Amino acid sequence: MVLYMIGIGLNDEKDISVKGLELVKKADVVYLDNYTSILNVGVSKLEDFYGKKIILADRDIVENQVDKILKEASSKSVAFLVVGDVFSATTHFGMFMGAKEKGIDVEVVHNASILNAVSETGLFLYQFGKITSIPFDNSDVKTPVNVFNDNYEKGYHTLFLLDLSPKVGKFLDVSEAVKYLVSNGVSEDLICVGCSRMGSNEQEIKTAKLKDIELSKFPQCLIIPGKMHFLEEEAIEKFK
Repeated sequence: MVLYMIGIGLNDEKDISVKGLELVKKADVVYLDNYTSILNVGVSKLEDFYGKKIILADRDIVENQVDKILKEASSKSVAFLVVGDVFSATTHFGMFMGAKEKGIDVEVVHNASILNAVSETGLFLYQFGKITSIPFDNSDVKTPVNVFNDNYEKGYHTLFLLDLSPKVGKFLDVSEAVKYLVSNGVSEDLICVGCSRMGSNEQEIKTAKLKDIELSKFPQCLIIPGKMHFLEEEAIEKFK
């Protein structure tokens, strides 16, 4: 019948939009992506607030068993919930296209994501270059450094999304990300901005040199600014 792809925000059960909540309540089946990101509350909180049983969709389901979800959506109303915005992770666009190709109606409800929440640092969103991710196993990975070098050469800010595995409660932290970057030729004396738990009352934003950056909460991300406007420079100074 229909696939609802719904962004549920960054923090807790109340971050979902009114429109998104109405669609969840109408759905026959509700999935939650438990692979690309995580909220700051447990699934039971969502189930109580939404009034629905939620099926956790781990990496295998999100990446390899999309056809199972689409098959259900061909005869039922299926809601697929995504922490942040629906298309913050490119993985979910494959689901969207797959539904379209099978003639399944798709309704998308957007929400806040880390991609716009980082504007709270004071860095202008339109000054960000290509976004990149640093995985846990990164010894032979060069893409994040290549992306940074290209952005930095052009004067753009670089947002590094840091790997996580919600199923086992594992998170890559900024200090590990810095080790990776420095080992691949990035100067440890560059100014950076670290962020954690964005969108929550416990969020952290800190400005420091790469070698000094530390955060205590998760999930985390790291920004290395490029060429900054004086207003950006003044803004990030407030987080030192």
